[in-house]
Amino acid sequence: MATLADSFLADLDELSDNDADLVGEDDDVEAGNMDEDVDGDLADIEALNYDDLDSVSKLQKTQRFNDIMQKVENALEKGSDVQDHGMVLEDDPEYQLIVNCNALSVDIENEIIIIHNFIRDKYRLKFPELESLVHHPIDYARVVKKIGNEMDLTLVDMEGLIPAAIRMVISVTASTTSGKPLPEEVLQKTIDACNRALALDSAKKKVLDFVETRMGYIAPNLSAIVGSAVAAKLMGMAGGLTALAKMPACNVQLLGAKKKNLAGFSTATSQFRVGYIEQTEVFQSTPPSLRMRAGRLLAAKSTLAARVDSTRGDPSGNTGRTLREEIHKKIEKWQEPPPARQPKPLPVPDSEPKKKRGGRRLRKMKERYAITDMRKLANRMQFGVPEESSLGDGLGEGYGMLGQAGNGKLRVSIGQSKLAAKVAKKFKVKNYGSSGATSGLTSSLAFTPVQGIELTNPQAHAHQLGSGTQSTYFSENGTFSKIKRT
Repeated sequence: MATLADSFLADLDELSDNDADLVGEDDDVEAGNMDEDVDGDLADIEALNYDDLDSVSKLQKTQRFNDIMQKVENALEKGSDVQDHGMVLEDDPEYQLIVNCNALSVDIENEIIIIHNFIRDKYRLKFPELESLVHHPIDYARVVKKIGNEMDLTLVDMEGLIPAAIRMVISVTASTTSGKPLPEEVLQKTIDACNRALALDSAKKKVLDFVETRMGYIAPNLSAIVGSAVAAKLMGMAGGLTALAKMPACNVQLLGAKKKNLAGFSTATSQFRVGYIEQTEVFQSTPPSLRMRAGRLLAAKSTLAARVDSTRGDPSGNTGRTLREEIHKKIEKWQEPPPARQPKPLPVPDSEPKKKRGGRRLRKMKERYAITDMRKLANRMQFGVPEESSLGDGLGEGYGMLGQAGNGKLRVSIGQSKLAAKVAKKFKVKNYGSSGATSGLTSSLAFTPVQGIELTNPQAHAHQLGSGTQSTYFSENGTFSKIKRT
């Protein structure tokens, strides 16, 4: 009889076996999917690197491409007679054709890139440096078709295909290239690929021309800002009006921007980070110093107009015209000179007289803190006369004109101030004492060795003292007496 522990162990073994089976099945499924993905990727890589052009480029042979191009050609022959029939925009067959054209333009762009890679791989043996000098796929195809197997590029006329600076760099680089002429079969495949890329580019231009003629009905507000041609290119590059409305303004500004190769030349006059927006009338009429700001402004307003058009918010196009006027006003505001600095006027004087303190106390304070004559002379210098200083030779504190007007001594006749004269006069006139006639320090009692205390007149005694001893020794009229010897 099995115990409880044995039964638990048996259950665990069964669970582990089931988990292992499930994990094994999952691994097999994942391995199968991975093998399928790897096979698919390898198939795509082999298709891109395949030697046959028809296996690489298949868009021109599809039924969808031929049907859309046929409808576009018929519509271009009839002209633009689009009218608003009152139906929903998504149900209008003309709008459906425009949406299909936008999607087809994106597919044509991708197909051109694939053909460009095919041409580049084939022509790399002949001129490996060319792909680093010419970046745009269509320009590269035109240059390859023009050069062919020619080794001396001075005999090849590339005027009108690429700028003159790039032509000069290509000619110099071709003289030192390590490439060799291509075999006839490889050269023929390369020329056929160039012709196909140019044909796709021509088909794309037809599609954009058709969309441009219908932009007044599909996107009236966007066309009012950037024009029908630029609006069609923006929609074609973005993949439709809805995709353009969902795109941020910073990306709208870069739609259609090409990678520029200046080949070592100056970048001062080149415009970077600008796509189809630079083809608008507003951008071209803006001064070069403000074009980058104008491009950002145009991209922002174009995004708003595309969002209005995607919801059919204003079929009349008034919103787009209003936004265009705002753009013009802002650009004109940028070009205005700064306002002149206005002179600040002085404040209006008070009509009421100010309350100033006056009186005896204020006059005393002014006299007490007034600058003295000595300080005035010390602060003043005489022209052409060196001043004396405390340390000599111009060192220390200068004395100014002190002592220059007199005998050379630093002395100024100090006159008695009015306040001091008034105080002295006041003290002279006023008499101190208990009786009011004499001061309190004098007394009429005198101590004598003969009679003791006797009553005398202090003023008479003082007068007698002044006329006697004082007059003899300290008199202004008295002189020294001369004693003769006997």
